[in-house]
Amino acid sequence: MFFGGDPFEHFAGMHGGGGGGRGGRGSDKPVDNNKLYEVLGVAKDADENEIRKAYKKLALRNHPDKGGDVEKFKEISAAAEILCDAEKRKTYDQYGMEGLEGQGGEGHSAEDIFSMFFGGGGGGRGRRGPQKGEDIVHSIKASLEDLYNGKTVKLAISRNKPCPDCEGRGGKEGCEKTCSDCNGRGVKIQLRQIGPGMVQQMQSACPTCRGAGKSISEKDKCKSCKGSKVYKDRKVLEVNIEKGMSHGQKIRFSGEADEVPGTIAGDVIIVIQQKDHETFKRKGADLVVTMDVSLSEALCGFTRTITHLDNRVLKFEIPAGEVIKHDSVKLVKGEGMPQHGNIFNKGGLFIHFSVNFPATLPTATVAQLKKVLPPVQQVMLSGEEEEVELAPVDMSQFGRGAGGGRSAHEEDDDDSSGGAQRVQCGQA
Repeated sequence: MFFGGDPFEHFAGMHGGGGGGRGGRGSDKPVDNNKLYEVLGVAKDADENEIRKAYKKLALRNHPDKGGDVEKFKEISAAAEILCDAEKRKTYDQYGMEGLEGQGGEGHSAEDIFSMFFGGGGGGRGRRGPQKGEDIVHSIKASLEDLYNGKTVKLAISRNKPCPDCEGRGGKEGCEKTCSDCNGRGVKIQLRQIGPGMVQQMQSACPTCRGAGKSISEKDKCKSCKGSKVYKDRKVLEVNIEKGMSHGQKIRFSGEADEVPGTIAGDVIIVIQQKDHETFKRKGADLVVTMDVSLSEALCGFTRTITHLDNRVLKFEIPAGEVIKHDSVKLVKGEGMPQHGNIFNKGGLFIHFSVNFPATLPTATVAQLKKVLPPVQQVMLSGEEEEVELAPVDMSQFGRGAGGGRSAHEEDDDDSSGGAQRVQCGQA
């Protein structure tokens, strides 16, 4: 993120007054030279090291990439640039912001100043400040009831935070030195002979500095973090599963992941995993339930109830005379899942009917049914028909008869074609 413009604009004109520029030096008006120190929260006699520490802490906390306020970030950056410059600080202490008019604008943006303080060097308009740490991803299982009604669950996480005792340095100020074992490269190269006149080069992370290129002597290491620069912090997050959320949806907690010193903490991302439900299946905002009905119910009508995900009991009736066919579907509008972000807009509840047919019927029952049901179709027979038997089968077996391969005629055609080619090749 780039913030253009002169950071001094946050303080320019705060003291008003005529005289313009440095003419204010001869004014009898009291000089306001406290504002910049108040912005950074340091005393007026603070040394440069204290000012830098205060700036780094505030800058990391208020950086826009971490959700901080842009104007606050600009303000503390401008204050730090002035107070860390000996000449500008001396002028400010004597004459306030009016004394700096005409000499304060080098064109540095808040991000340029940030990069300078965090080792990025000057002129870093292409830099985007500190890198953001890696995100931590957790999955959380949610029932369909949770996603329908909403629910808040607590999740305990453990993450690295900069050690407060050494301010993330690993020891006292300036304790980090270039690793003497790897000369700051972070890796060590070893040669191993694998045969006569054959040498293999192997590269591995330096065990002394663990690939960092810098190390801290044992006597200089922080007693709290033992030179690791971080400590384990435990935090309980309240995860709000909102109504209508779906499988795979993410809930983001900005800046709650590991924070390595000099970087911006990553995010904790919670991924919702919807659990299967015994009664309902979901697709988008719609729900479907499969309902088994008997043949007598399908023909004569019935009344049924469905216990919904919020424990409401829905009742519906199929009137006598309406026949429910096998695999038919009915819709109850507005009884599906709530739409996330617009919970009063709901999908539909689909009811899929599965008619259970009896395997056999008593002869007496068949005779009674023939009296009330439409007559069966009469087939004209000549007496010369060939009688066959019917066997139960799965439709997936269709096309696999007699071996399921190609016909002998098709195979013969392929062989013939191939043979013709071989004969022609032989004649040539």
